[in-house]
Amino acid sequence: MAEQVSRAAPVVAIVGATGAVGVELIRCLEQRAFPLAQLRLLASARSAGKTLAFRAAALAVRELGEDSFRGVDIALFSAGSAVSKRFAPIAVRAGATVIDNSSAFRMDPAVPLVVPEINPQALRAHQGIIANPNCCAIISITPLWPIHRANRIVRLLLATYQAASGAGAAAMEELRESTRAYLEGRSYAPRVLPHPYAFNLFSHNTRIDPATGYNEEETKIIQETRKIFGDAGMRVSATCVRVPVLRAHSVAITFECERPIAPAQVRALLRAAPGVKLVDDAERNYFPMPVDASGQDPILVGRIRQDLSDPGGRSICLFVAGDQLLKGAALNAVQIAEVL
Repeated sequence: MAEQVSRAAPVVAIVGATGAVGVELIRCLEQRAFPLAQLRLLASARSAGKTLAFRAAALAVRELGEDSFRGVDIALFSAGSAVSKRFAPIAVRAGATVIDNSSAFRMDPAVPLVVPEINPQALRAHQGIIANPNCCAIISITPLWPIHRANRIVRLLLATYQAASGAGAAAMEELRESTRAYLEGRSYAPRVLPHPYAFNLFSHNTRIDPATGYNEEETKIIQETRKIFGDAGMRVSATCVRVPVLRAHSVAITFECERPIAPAQVRALLRAAPGVKLVDDAERNYFPMPVDASGQDPILVGRIRQDLSDPGGRSICLFVAGDQLLKGAALNAVQIAEVL
């Protein structure tokens, strides 16, 4: 029996194992008792030889190469678009199914873009590569899906408050160091991000499209929301801002439905929604906060109220917070692997 179980369990590889998301992937696989026969940790040459803990064992990190995927069944990629574009097809040719956390394949019509709570059926069409959506897209729209199913959302306005973790472990360290320097009265020149991070916030540091005025992060959220919801006609706008928070993104959301909708209906739908936790205590003025969302699997949702600017009663305002490294990245990827 043990031999049969071993044969059935997949060999899993993590590409970018030493990065912020890679570390969370390892933790998620362990905490969720993912049934695997072997875990391979892959990274760049400078990380090769390091060890990371998994299930009470110290696993050595191997250098990523073209022969790294022999015998691998599932490859979890979190090493950036350039690495994914080069090595994901190699992994597929070796027989692996790739779950990619970069933006490399998200808008490819042949690649499913999946949030398991929303569109797991899309996995049936995969041809070897599955895309993990943008972190802010996941955190924003997972709570909206049960509402969209009950009363189609026709317009969506998003303002994001994005944590340092979205820019990687180096940005998280820059936030720590710059905060320490600020409090000690020392100067600190930013190296990872383009502006001072401590006690500051700024427009998301991706390229701005001169034609639309939207940056790449905002465009990703707009396009990915439509693809995941399967609704090309949805009107979506986003404003993305980096804030000095370590690892949980927050989003202020206003959505308009086809028919009138009340806050009580929204609360009832969210109480039963998978992957969501209602935090909506007006009496105590207690709503979703990144300090509470950090380290939690569910996305926190609250501040639910009627949009008073819509006389038709079809619009709702709310606020969400979710761990960018978990549901925004690693957890969603592992959930996709679980469905597979």
